[in-house]
Amino acid sequence: MKALMSVAALIGVIGILLLTGMILDIVPSNTVRLVEGYMPMQVLFELTLFVAGFTGLSYMLGTMGMAFPRFWQGIAFWCFILLYLKFRVYPPIPFSVRAMYGTVSLIAVFMWVSANEEDWKKFKQPIMNILDAQSGANKLLRYAYLVLLPVLIGGFSYNAMVPKSEEPIELRTVHPAPPASTKVHGKTYTLQTAQNPYRVNLEGKFDQEYSNANIVEQGMGRLMKPNANPWDKDAKGYLKYVREGGEIFFQNCHFCHGDNLNGRGLHAFAFNPIPANFTDPGTIAQLQETFIFWRIAKGGIGLPNEGFPWASVMPPWEQHLTVDEIWKVILFEYWHTGYYPRTWD
Repeated sequence: MKALMSVAALIGVIGILLLTGMILDIVPSNTVRLVEGYMPMQVLFELTLFVAGFTGLSYMLGTMGMAFPRFWQGIAFWCFILLYLKFRVYPPIPFSVRAMYGTVSLIAVFMWVSANEEDWKKFKQPIMNILDAQSGANKLLRYAYLVLLPVLIGGFSYNAMVPKSEEPIELRTVHPAPPASTKVHGKTYTLQTAQNPYRVNLEGKFDQEYSNANIVEQGMGRLMKPNANPWDKDAKGYLKYVREGGEIFFQNCHFCHGDNLNGRGLHAFAFNPIPANFTDPGTIAQLQETFIFWRIAKGGIGLPNEGFPWASVMPPWEQHLTVDEIWKVILFEYWHTGYYPRTWD
């Protein structure tokens, strides 16, 4: 039993040290990668390990005569969970979601400390000591709480109600209404009828179904399908053009949009908002290829005047790429993310 608790205590110490390193930005939050598709189960597994670790640590401290009060055990573990959710989970989750998880974990901690009468008595003992105020120290604490709690509540209320001198919210449409047609390199393209000329089958004919069948799997890791490797030297047709589009993307676009097309490239955080995350189902998965063609060709500066400010720093790539290169980049983006472009059908 003691050996088992020693191992658990070691896990607890390692967990505390790792989390401290993440908070201080010494240890990257993705040192142990959260696997796409298994992230919820992995988080639950890690938290279960840390529960065992804290239990073992508490047991070992108790055997050494340094018992940690149950009240502070509950507080410490709840704080650990909150910090874990903030600094361990990547990509970061919104505060509203963390608050929800924090509330659930608080209920779980409360159930733990009140699991039996003895534990519940130990947990509430520090609170009862202050309320009873039998000693001078507890009297001072009680008076301090009576003064500080109203001050804190009043301070938070005042801070919430006082007028702020902040700049107004900038309303921004993520997907602006496109024009009926656009002119690129002297040729006019009707967005409703134009097609990507490189979405072709092995016979060189336009084939949406063929290209859709060869995109990467949407599951964990976005794996390539068998016999659908664009970097195969014998790749032809659609897959060959995907490779060429990928080469263009990594020569020009990945600095902002990222190696994984997730909007977290080398220069991404120099911009506000950061570049589009193509792996998000709310971006290119919702759009037609011709819309993407127009956006890439015209960039931020080419967006309609009636919608400013767009807060887009994307350059007009028609000044740097040919029409064929733009179409191939679009082909690669859809292939890599595993999404199908929307159609008029």
